[in-house]
Amino acid sequence: MRKEADNLLRINSISELHRMLGLPKPLHPLISLVDNSTMVMNEAYIKSSFVFNFYKISFKKTLKGVFGYGQGYYDFDEGGMIFTAPNQLISIIGDDKEYEGFSLLVHPDFIRNYPLCKNIKSYGFFSYEANEALHLSDKEKTTILGVLDNIQQELNGTIDDFSQDLMISYIEVLLNYSNRFYKRQFITRKAVNNDLLVKMEDVLSSYFDKEEPLDNGLLTVDYLAQHLNVSPRYLSDMLRSLTGQNAQQHIHEKLIEKAKEFLSTSHLTVAEIAYQLGFEHPQSFSKIFKKKTNVTPLEFRASFN
Repeated sequence: MRKEADNLLRINSISELHRMLGLPKPLHPLISLVDNSTMVMNEAYIKSSFVFNFYKISFKKTLKGVFGYGQGYYDFDEGGMIFTAPNQLISIIGDDKEYEGFSLLVHPDFIRNYPLCKNIKSYGFFSYEANEALHLSDKEKTTILGVLDNIQQELNGTIDDFSQDLMISYIEVLLNYSNRFYKRQFITRKAVNNDLLVKMEDVLSSYFDKEEPLDNGLLTVDYLAQHLNVSPRYLSDMLRSLTGQNAQQHIHEKLIEKAKEFLSTSHLTVAEIAYQLGFEHPQSFSKIFKKKTNVTPLEFRASFN
């Protein structure tokens, strides 16, 4: 464990975390399933932020007050899950010191020679933030706890040639179930997500109407997500589930819409329109416009004459 800055602790191994939390030595140095209720949380640690060098998949018995929007809308209050990847910042938020649940800790070296090592990056929820936790129904909770129990049984048993293969298979099952439940969450949140679509359209329109591209350049997914209080990855996943397009595609649609407005109603040159939309180089604007519309900006303008 290394203290890199005020109240920031980097923890490089699962064994280090066990020692820090007053837990027995892990049964395996590269994977551990922790009963959160057995942790001993030092007050100094509660006020700290952490960077782990391993994956952490946490099931918490209840999730209270962690959503930044839609509060009171969700009825999945039987428990929830939070996923973090290596080198992500983790903080204990507020005064919530209820730790009942389980945490699965997996070092990247444990999956190094397996397809999961590459595939794990495709699970979007590892880049979601705490306010986008996976809320579980009672039935879903039973499923997740059953998979975790299988992992615990393997850890408690005699290690043999099949132990690692089996545990990695269970981790994949756990991630695939989580993926299914996240997709369900997008659907059950439809009313809230539709509100988010409306807010997103307001942000897109405001950015161009207030001529912010002249000062800030091209509109980015990060800017859009920040103004909607969600993470970029979550925003794109949510948009795909509702519209079939990711956040960048929505930005491009709005950009082309605004470009067409300039081309058809103003006498600005193509270069001036490009700068108005935040492009540093007019050629980049023309390339995107041609790709999206199959005509050049000048050809589009000529169609109105």
